[in-house]
Amino acid sequence: MLRQRLLSAAVLAPIVVLIFLTGEPWITFGVAILAMVAAHETFRLLALAGLPGERVIGLVAAPLAVLGMAALGHREGVIATFVAAVLVTSAIAAFRRHVPREGFLAWAGTVVGALYVSLLAFVPAIVAVAPAIGPRAALGELLDHGRIWLLVLVLTVWTFDTFAYFAGRTLKRGRFLDHISPSKTWSGVIGGTVAAVIVCALLVVGTGQHVLGGMVLGLLIAVTAQAGDVAESLLKRAAGAKDSGTLIPGHGGILDRVDSFLFAAPAMYVGLILLELTAMGGQT
Repeated sequence: MLRQRLLSAAVLAPIVVLIFLTGEPWITFGVAILAMVAAHETFRLLALAGLPGERVIGLVAAPLAVLGMAALGHREGVIATFVAAVLVTSAIAAFRRHVPREGFLAWAGTVVGALYVSLLAFVPAIVAVAPAIGPRAALGELLDHGRIWLLVLVLTVWTFDTFAYFAGRTLKRGRFLDHISPSKTWSGVIGGTVAAVIVCALLVVGTGQHVLGGMVLGLLIAVTAQAGDVAESLLKRAAGAKDSGTLIPGHGGILDRVDSFLFAAPAMYVGLILLELTAMGGQT
């Protein structure tokens, strides 16, 4: 198993790094493809959990959300319009089921599946709201400001996951939501959170922002990354599945790899907007 995980990581890592270095629009296209695959896996799990939805709507909605958010940014009404479209089309698709209860469950499953994976749209959206980075900042000349803030998100989530794993394995103190994920412990959650806050604070200081803002952002990412991981575990447990798929040997499916980002990306999106507003307020 470990050998499979290492081989898969060795193949995937260069691809991810290459897409990241090439920048937009390749980052958006890459995330859109991931969203489509994750949607396929999500609807399989939902069906196993008793919510057989309209998979086609999810396969269209998730990548469309990513592409649309990147193209339209955070214009007023865009997100609300998308959510409304998913609700309406999902209901219309459910009307064809002859048993009302099955139709309702299909409607609920389609809405949950489509909107859940569509949260990946906030990954490219971070680029649109990313605060500017001064030329004197430590990270100012590394990449453009959009990719630097994406790097902050990725490194903070990875830090949380890594330190939560090792702290949980080493200390093994206090069960954390063991009715959903028996392997998680409070020692892992706390260890991962502390590490994520420290790393995020250092990275944010490197962008020229205040350390306190970095600590708050790190805490926000850590909490939502953990929530994203637990939410997917809840779905898999309801479906009676160990992994979301078998696409990545030793790692499971795509959804298993992006579950933390599904909740952490929109949290960082909001966090960056607040960070920018705080900075503007401090200048007035």
